[in-house]
Amino acid sequence: KAWNMPPVFKWLARSGGLDQAEMLKTFNAGIGMVVVAKPERAGHIADLLAGEGETVFRLGHVTGQPGMDYLGALR
Repeated sequence: KAWNMPPVFKWLARSGGLDQAEMLKTFNAGIGMVVVAKPERAGHIADLLAGEGETVFRLGHVTGQPGMDYLGALR
């Protein structure tokens, strides 16, 4: 699955002339909650959340490197 940015955030980007990097830094592109889990537990946790009616997206992974890299693009 891919993350589709909610319409209000698309409007903010367009109206404010904000690029993708600024949208991610300032507004997190509308992502309300993030759960960080060990890779071997991620599937189980995703299943539990989905079973409670939550929509689950895998957004990335944590490394030992400083900084943050964004892959792909917002839609």
